[in-house]
Order: sequence, then structure tokens, then C-alpha cells
Amino acid sequence: MLRTHTCGELTIADLNKEVTLTGWVQKSRDLGGMTFIDMRDRYGITQLTFNSDDNAEMRAQARELGREFVIKVSGKVIERSNKNPKMATGDIEIKVAKLELLNAAKLPPFLIEDETDGGDDLRLKYRYLDLRRNPVRNNLVLRHKMAQEVRKYLDGMDFIEVETPVLIKSTPEGARDFVVPSRMNPGEFYALPQSPQTFKQLLMVSGFDRYFQIVKCFRDEDLRADRQPEFTQIDCEMAFIEQEDILNVFEGLIRTLFKNVKGIDLTEVPRMQYADAMRLYGSDKPDTRFDMKFVELNDIVKGKDFPVFEQADLIIGINAKACAEYTRKQLDELTDFIKRPQIGGTGLIYMRHGADGSLKSSVDKFYNEDDLKKWSEAFNSEPGDLILIMAGQTDKVRKQLNELRLEMGNRLGLRDKDKFAPLWVLDFPLLEWDEESGRYHAMHHPFTSPKPEDIAMLDTNPGQVRANAYDMVVNGTEIGGGSIRIHDRELQSLMFKHLGFSVEEAQKQFGFLLDAFEYGAPPHGGIAFGFDRLVSIFAGLDSIRDVIAFPKNNSGRDVMIDSPSTIADEQLKELKISTTV
Repeated sequence: MLRTHTCGELTIADLNKEVTLTGWVQKSRDLGGMTFIDMRDRYGITQLTFNSDDNAEMRAQARELGREFVIKVSGKVIERSNKNPKMATGDIEIKVAKLELLNAAKLPPFLIEDETDGGDDLRLKYRYLDLRRNPVRNNLVLRHKMAQEVRKYLDGMDFIEVETPVLIKSTPEGARDFVVPSRMNPGEFYALPQSPQTFKQLLMVSGFDRYFQIVKCFRDEDLRADRQPEFTQIDCEMAFIEQEDILNVFEGLIRTLFKNVKGIDLTEVPRMQYADAMRLYGSDKPDTRFDMKFVELNDIVKGKDFPVFEQADLIIGINAKACAEYTRKQLDELTDFIKRPQIGGTGLIYMRHGADGSLKSSVDKFYNEDDLKKWSEAFNSEPGDLILIMAGQTDKVRKQLNELRLEMGNRLGLRDKDKFAPLWVLDFPLLEWDEESGRYHAMHHPFTSPKPEDIAMLDTNPGQVRANAYDMVVNGTEIGGGSIRIHDRELQSLMFKHLGFSVEEAQKQFGFLLDAFEYGAPPHGGIAFGFDRLVSIFAGLDSIRDVIAFPKNNSGRDVMIDSPSTIADEQLKELKISTTV
């Protein structure tokens, strides 16, 4: 080793030791006849001292060192006269006896400090420099610790880690596939897996009754803060189980991660039906760190000739506690917020419950004081509260009010990143109607088992069929989802039929799985956690990008290596591919 110690481990207990350290120059300072250099590695920072009285030549050499120069120093550990309690090594410094320049460096394009002056695009272009910064590096250390805890927990539960193929078959369900041409099979393509779904089911058929994998997945979809074209899942499957077994095992995993990584003892994770989540929060991933549940008002407000309410399928509202003093400007801001195209609201009605007990609404022309008292009772409002109400088509207005609820949660400081509210959401619909294609699609995937008591409705009322499906939600973010799977050919074929597959199409796309089910497939189910999302929540981040070592930007580009990029005509010719861009 080029060093005897790291830059983060020496303390007052190491006084007078002769040590050798290596690392990068963080910064240097000249004071009189002395030069001080902060040297950094991934473990910490140690201060170096160079004194003209001891060695003027070496001090002159030290003064030539720039930021990010790579150096090796040897010397004695001495006590600092001006100690720094904020540093682990703040009680000591190294009186340097030997200095060796290992590599010079250009001036970095941004400050490599916790608070940098580099913008997102610049830091992505020089990601290898950004990774030297403590916040980014700490995120990856956290990711490493969480991965180790996952493996330790699942190994203790008799799970076996099995790698599944990265070059697989393209399937029509779900997001767009990334495809890879096959040189040896001209005109044919592999797909990169959106998940190892069919492979983990085949492993259950194979008798591996407890499988897991921390695995790369790929989806060619539009990007946002919690999406990347390649991402990582904790992918798990179990055989000879029921839904309750899955919930218990993986609630145990989440509680173990919070305990061992964050030092937080979670109580039992509450459970909520999908139908209740949509009714009370307008979302299948409700943020339950704060209350502010929806209140339905149809029975209270209809019949008063107010056109907005009379024409609406659903009238719902929330109680924003202690917000009655909101100004007209603030209320207009909320109205503008819900009218944004991505939300699509048409208007906002409000009622103030004044500090003096008075009730005033924006529709007093249609509703008298007795009417407003009924509103107050419905919301359990108290003096100082502000009631916010929206009306419209049921599904749309619930989603719109959910956005407003989250906005109010942000404004009122109710979405504390240091507070964690996990939740199981259960019994999702099996199918959802897609207007564009004019048919039903699987809400999760085609292999999800319907509730046995609902199977008869596949022919009569498919939209009402519930799935044996469940999601784990933390702080309003879905971090995991899974289901009990279909494990017999007849039911799986029926499912494909209701998804619009012909018998021939189902056999062509999924014949390998249907055939496997004829060789003794056990009852099985599983779950996949979005590992990047989970780490970002533990790190208190809104985006998954900074918990990934080398992420893509919002256009799906790696600006550091300039990818994707064109390839040589010779390669295209070899692959029998022509482009028309």
C-alpha cells in the first residue's frame, strides 16, 4: 500500500506516529512562513503543515500544489493548536517530512465542495469529479450499506440469489422495450428486461422456492425525477405461500432496513385497500405523513342551483388546518396551481372558518349560514381552518385534489423528509381500460392472479375484478409492488384472452411459460422494490439520480461519455440494419 493510514482515521491517540497518507489537495492556505493543506480521500480530510523554518524548499513545493493534485506525504502526527471539532481528524495535523507529487490536475470546472457552484448538466458531464463530493459519495455509501442489509436479511430467510438473463424476448405489455439486434440472427432482436418477471416464475417451477436478485432493469419511457432508463430492483419470489406470507416477510425487510441503516424502529406497517386510498386520498400511493383526508360532499351541497356542483359527478374537499387567514393572492395561487395543464383543474371553491367562528365561502350567493354549518360539520372544521373544494368527473377530480393536498402539505411543512410513513396498499384492480387502444390492460402485469371470488366477473364486468396485488408505499412514493401469480395454464390463457391476445399470439409470446405451467407449477408470488427509490427516500432526496453512480439526464443521455451515439456504417451493415433518421 502507498499509505499507512487514511485521511479520516488519525486522532489525538496517534500523536508522534510516523505516517504516510495519500489523497487529493482540497485546498491550501498560506499564513506567514507556513502553508497548510487539507488533503482528502473518501474517508475524510487531514491537515498538513509545511514550515519554512524546517524545510523552505518543501514549503515552496507545497505552495505550487493546486486543487485536486494527487499527492503522497510522510511525516509525524502532531497536535493542532487551533483544533476543529467539526472534523474527525480536527485535533491533529501532519508535520510533513516528505512530499511526493503523484499526479497534477487541471483546475476543476466546479468547486469540489459540499456546496458546489456546478450546475446539474456540468456536474453530470464531469460525474467522476462530482463523485468526489461528500454528499454524492455518501449517497453511494448508503446504497452499498442498504444492499448489504438486503442480502443479509434475505439470506437469513433462506432466499437464493440467482442471476437471470439480460438479453431476453421482447413482449408487448408494459413500457417500451430497449431492443438489441442479433448479428448471428439477422432481422431478429433481443430485448433488455423490464423486469425478470417470467424468469423468476420459471425459477419457482424449477423448485427454487425463495429467489432474489438485486438486478438491473430497462424501460424506454419518458423520464422524470424518479425514473431512469436503467434502474435497479430488489426482485423477489416465493413459492408455496399466500399473500399474507409475502406481506410479513417483506415488511420485515423494510423494518430491518430502517432499523439497521436509519436507526428507526418502525411500528407495524398499516394496510389500506386500493378503493379506500383512492376515496380518501385520490392516489394509490398516498402520503400518510399527514392527515387531510378527502371529504365527499355530494349529499350536502347538491340541490342549491350552483351549476358547478349540479353538473359534477363528485364534489370533494380537504381541510387545510389554520389557513383561514390565507390572502386573496394566496388563494389565487392555489387556483392557478390546480389549473396547470398537468393537473387540469377548472376551479377552486373555498370556505373560511374565521377565528371568530364565522363561516364565509366563495359561493355565499348559493349557500347560506345553515348550509355552511353543514360543510363545517362534514370537515370537523375549527376556527382558523380553510376548506378547499373541487368538483368534476370522479377519477379526474380525485387526482386533481390529490395534487392540491400534496401542495398544501408542502406549504404547511407537513412532508418532513426525516419522518417516514410506510403503508401497504392492497387489492388493486386487475385490469384498467385504455382509451387509446380501446381495450383493457393489466394494471400490474399479465401474470397477476385475480381474486378467486372475482374470476366470474372477467366475462361480465372486467373492470371490477380485483387482483391479488399489493404495493409498499413510503411517504407518497411507491417503493415496491407485487402480486400472487397465476400458476396454471388455463387461468393464464383466460387472462391473455381478456387482454386481447389471440391463442396464437399468446403462444408465440409466452408459450414457454404456458408450457412450463404444465409441469407442476407451485402456487407462488413475489414483489419487486425499486432500489434506487428506496435509497433516495433514506437519503432524503426527491430524485433517484444522485443515488446512481453514473446516471442519465432527463433526455436519457449520458453526457459524460456522450451516449447514445451513432455507430459506424460497417457495424450497421454487419447487423443488417439501415436507418432513416
